[in-house]
Amino acid sequence: MDAKLLEILVCPLCKSTLVYRKAEQELICKADRLAYAIKDGIPVMLADEARTLTAEEAEKL
Repeated sequence: MDAKLLEILVCPLCKSTLVYRKAEQELICKADRLAYAIKDGIPVMLADEARTLTAEEAEKL
């Protein structure tokens, strides 16, 4: 994932910064507890396709 792209990407819902999880290929919004998938190097920034984090996952962030 390009570092410059990571600097400008924000959550489409709340506009907060995202946490990049390289191993999982996801961008995480802590505020909304959503995980946006990265497919073939392209972040899928659609709230409808985001995965909701479990309570356990959110605590680890």
